[in-house]
Amino acid sequence: MKITSLGYLRVESPDAKDWATFGPEVLGLAVSEDPLGRPNTVALTNDDRPGRIVITEGQQNRLQCAGWELPSAEDLADAVEELERAGVAAQRATAEQCEAARVRDLVSFTDPAGFTHELFYGQLVVPGSFKPGRAMSGFVTGGQGLGHIVLVVPDLVQSLDFYRKVLGFRISDEIDMGGNRLIFFHVNPRHHTLAIMAIPGMRGLHHLMLQVDSVDDVGRAHDLCLDRKIPLAMTLGRHTNDRMLSFYLRSPSGFEIEYGWGAQTVDDEDDWVVTHMKSTSIWGHRPGDAPAPGCVEPIQG
Repeated sequence: MKITSLGYLRVESPDAKDWATFGPEVLGLAVSEDPLGRPNTVALTNDDRPGRIVITEGQQNRLQCAGWELPSAEDLADAVEELERAGVAAQRATAEQCEAARVRDLVSFTDPAGFTHELFYGQLVVPGSFKPGRAMSGFVTGGQGLGHIVLVVPDLVQSLDFYRKVLGFRISDEIDMGGNRLIFFHVNPRHHTLAIMAIPGMRGLHHLMLQVDSVDDVGRAHDLCLDRKIPLAMTLGRHTNDRMLSFYLRSPSGFEIEYGWGAQTVDDEDDWVVTHMKSTSIWGHRPGDAPAPGCVEPIQG
């Protein structure tokens, strides 16, 4: 399957309206107009593709879906056939759903952990339209996509098999952390676009990473969080595997935002060697004052 990037996220949250200020004023995201004019929906972006992050008001904090980009209609058709061969039912979107996602076509399916995913092609681009919500240099996107996400899954082996064998994600490396095994996957030069860790009986979005163009953007955002008393999940630090310098803040919807700079890339797939580490960070990333994540919940039923 030819997944090339993480194209978008959709999230449900009782506090969706808070993103109208949190997104631009804290993260520097731009507000996008919702194509369907839906009330109580906040659409944001970190580049010239409007609506990469959409938060809709709902009863709970949860990931509604992750959208994965494919190069063409032919690749989408091939992907549907691959899903069917793997016994995964794919549902074709309506014209209204494609309009809401700002794509030419998409299909949705559910993975073994219970997450909804969408495969799409033809995402809307409006050249020169991105204007950050506050003064900053911008974000690293392009061929690397929106950023990366980390998901909590109930069964690591089951999810690992699905993402590798069905969706075609490639392992970058692994980290052993407090008895948990974190597995990092890449689909483009970004060191990882997805990572998974297992907590039996639990499922949810742990964090979304947004990578900025300048280390000063990280410092200014960190100061802004301190000034506004926004809870930090982890302090400034540098990761062992992708060398990202970052900190983690709690979003209004319970999951964390990793705000970072300077990650290494997978420049040559053929020469990449998978390794594993015993710590997530070279320095820093100490626990902050934020409460436990609110977007990771027990699986019901």
